[in-house]
Order: sequence, then structure tokens, then C-alpha cells
Amino acid sequence: MSEVPLVQRDSATGTVRDQLDQIHAAFGTVPAMFRAVANSPATLTAMWSAFGAYGGGALGPALSEQLAVAVANRNACEYCLAAHTALGRKAGVSGAALAAAQTGRSDDPRVAALLGFALRLVEERGQVTAEDVRVVREQGWTDEQIVETIGQVALNLFTNYVNIALAVPVDFPAVGLRQPV
Repeated sequence: MSEVPLVQRDSATGTVRDQLDQIHAAFGTVPAMFRAVANSPATLTAMWSAFGAYGGGALGPALSEQLAVAVANRNACEYCLAAHTALGRKAGVSGAALAAAQTGRSDDPRVAALLGFALRLVEERGQVTAEDVRVVREQGWTDEQIVETIGQVALNLFTNYVNIALAVPVDFPAVGLRQPV
């Protein structure tokens, strides 16, 4: 059971109602995470705006979902792991690629390097080294993509923390957590 009420779209008003309507239009429903976050209009605005910004970002939807799955798995956020696995499939990522991403792996060395960098950010709480940045640059990632990766990791930490701290019920098909390799 959620630690906060899950706001119902039909009873919401003002900005919260407008944003929940946008979320409903995007998903065909309002996922429980957004209903929990809707208890704070400012937090809902921040989260929904960030998702919108990254939706048109330099990394693209498939890679963004692989990053989200890696971060969710590392933080043991079952909600985000389930949600981003479903969204990753919708973005055309195979089940095998999403499962590999959970532990920072990919058949594509460029993607594996970026996933590894994202997980270093999580593990080291942002205290990565110049060598960590050099490794992703050597794989051809641009400064824009590196900075966006940091931003997306931060957004995913935000959503992981919300779902874990508030015990938001998972309303996507469950996905098992994987042990790091």
C-alpha cells in the first residue's frame, strides 16, 4: 500500500489535473507513480517536464529506457524496472537487450560503455573520474550525450526514490531484479 494517497485524475484540479490529463493521453492511463507524485504539484511539474525534455533528447527513447532499466535494477526499484522494461519494449528494445541492460551489459560496446558510466554515477554518487568520462568519449559519445546521460541518471534516481520511499504499487508487468555481474 502506498505511503501517500494516489491522486485520482477525475478529482484533481488546476495544473495537477492538466498534467494528469497529459499523462493519461501519453500512456492511456495514469500510472501509480504519477498519481503518488501528484500530491505535490511542483514535484509533478518537475518530473513530467523532465520526462518531456528527455523524450526529445540526444540519446533517443531506446537508449533512455536501457539507462532507466540499469539504474532501476541497481537501486532495486521494482516499479521503475517494470515500467521502463515495458516502455523499452514499446521503444523497440528486445527483452534480451533490456535484461542485459539491467546489469549494465549490451552486445553493442558503445551502449555497454554508456550503461557502465551510468552505473558508475549511481555507485559513486556522481564522483566519477576523468578516466570514466574518457572511456565513454573513446566510444564516440559526445559531450551532449554524456551530459544528458548524467541528467537522465539523476531523473531516474528521483523516480526510484519516490517509488521506493513511498511504496508505490507496481502497475506494470513485474520484472525480476538481476544481480550485478
